[in-house]
Amino acid sequence: MKFRALENDTVILKPLTEVDAQGIFEAGSYPEVWSHMSVALDSMDAVESFIKSALMVKEQGKEFPFVIIDKASGAIIGSTRFMDIDDNHGRLEIGFTWLTPAYWRTAVNTNCKYLLLQYCFEVLQLQRVQIKTDHENNRSQKAIERLGAVKEGVLRNHMIRRDGTIRHTVMYSITLEEWPQVKSNLERLMERH
Repeated sequence: MKFRALENDTVILKPLTEVDAQGIFEAGSYPEVWSHMSVALDSMDAVESFIKSALMVKEQGKEFPFVIIDKASGAIIGSTRFMDIDDNHGRLEIGFTWLTPAYWRTAVNTNCKYLLLQYCFEVLQLQRVQIKTDHENNRSQKAIERLGAVKEGVLRNHMIRRDGTIRHTVMYSITLEEWPQVKSNLERLMERH
């Protein structure tokens, strides 16, 4: 699959590079960002390790990481990526998404997901896009459901968190057949902002 930068009037999703380290460090310097994530980008070393790891899996064709840029300010405000890329079955996952808290409950996440999903279904012609989240991350679950994704179930004891506790994973998906309805829902949501 071929991936590229995506943008609209609100956000730019730019392929992640090493030069993004300072912007990621500044956007991620809030502990509340990492409470449900498998990493905590709380130091420049952690950010550099995050970028190195992301670029390694990108090179292997397993993932494609983006930085999220606020189009108005030009500042990096978070990150997201395509994961679990499966050419044979026409599917992938949108994940590892985080935003700096000033952009929580704004139009940014909706715009990001719109761009990513539109590319997946209209350019790549994928059959399925999945999104998953921690069973304790209610804010994320509500945001995913607001997009129009279908909750498929819970993978029990799916991951071990950084603190050693067990995470169950709530799985959602959108299929190619559902995309037209999801697209019009997202467009309605974006018009409100």
